[in-house]
Amino acid sequence: MSLRAPSTPLPAEATARLRDVDPARPLGLYLHVPFCATRCGYCDFNTYTAGELGTSTSPAAWADAVRRELDRAAAMLSPERPVETIFVGGGTPSLLGADGLADLLGAVRSSFALAPGAEVTTESNPESTSPEFFAGLRAAGYTRISLGMQSAAPHVLAVLDRRHTPGRALAAAREAAEAGFEHVNLDLIYGTPGETDADLDASLDAVLSVPVDHVSAYALIVEDGTAFARKVRRGEVPMPDDDILAARYERIDERLSGAGMTWYEVSNWAAAQDLSPLPSPASVCRHNEAYWRSDDWWGIGPGAHSHVAGLRWWNQKHPATYGASLDSGALPVGGFEVLTDEDRHTESVMLRLRMRSGLGIEELSDDERVRADRACADGLLTRSDGAYVLTDRGRLLADGVIRDVLVD
Repeated sequence: MSLRAPSTPLPAEATARLRDVDPARPLGLYLHVPFCATRCGYCDFNTYTAGELGTSTSPAAWADAVRRELDRAAAMLSPERPVETIFVGGGTPSLLGADGLADLLGAVRSSFALAPGAEVTTESNPESTSPEFFAGLRAAGYTRISLGMQSAAPHVLAVLDRRHTPGRALAAAREAAEAGFEHVNLDLIYGTPGETDADLDASLDAVLSVPVDHVSAYALIVEDGTAFARKVRRGEVPMPDDDILAARYERIDERLSGAGMTWYEVSNWAAAQDLSPLPSPASVCRHNEAYWRSDDWWGIGPGAHSHVAGLRWWNQKHPATYGASLDSGALPVGGFEVLTDEDRHTESVMLRLRMRSGLGIEELSDDERVRADRACADGLLTRSDGAYVLTDRGRLLADGVIRDVLVD
């Protein structure tokens, strides 16, 4: 694609819906920071190092384009809809520094009204943080920090091409808590070739030694086009083993549950409420919940995806193309789809069944309920409070369970 490729206009009949949405329906903003100091071998996100961008764009040009997209988004949505959640992801948002991230939040506030108690999260890489960084974010109004730890084993981090030391992630979590952040998340990746059971236990010991109230744990996935996929293809490293991944997931759940955390989505655990197996609402990431509930969000930045009123679109990926479209007065849309009722139902089943709250029985067709009851008989689902919920075994096979409910 040329860096001056024209944007794809959204259909007028679809965009007319944007202002007609019930103003009480939750609205989130995702802001994509596409910059990274280096590229991790397993990552297929829309990110760029300074060498890859060259002179085609800069963080300052990106920030100007983001402000213009925020203004355009606010003008297209009902002014009565406040923003409930904000999530700054990447890439490496912490490369912007506390001042840059404060300016980004200020740009949001200049375009949108924030709801009382709005959740404001930023991802951060441990190596680009400091006590001063976290203090600056807290003063700016951020409420949650998500840190990429991945593993406590140096050789596992090396396989993943992660540059930070294991201890730095733990120090960053402590620094965030000391700066006043009550909600801190650590990300783990499990199943990396060469990772042992002892390595995983060391990672979990490390996570549980610091003041965090949320943990995300993801199985390593070999994404096409990544450096890691090329290593697998050349036989330099093996594919992650499914049986090992399942055993590791069970170990993670066992350890986190034993430490007072509870799952609320297949890959996410939050601190439990006192005397309850349910997660504390304050510790749950409300922004990510909005994705799983198919709520509305507007994605700001290169390659960001949006979902509002049954309309999904995605921005042009390259920062220069993204900025050029906004310079021309157009939204930087790379493509879109108008979701049918069938599309929305399928997505609701796929996403809600991954959550501890489950999928309402009444949301399924008669045939789907028959198949869901069959999964109950197989020990993969259970009925709880009027909803189908994955069992512990069902979580290990979640994708298959969802597929079997949707397709006979």
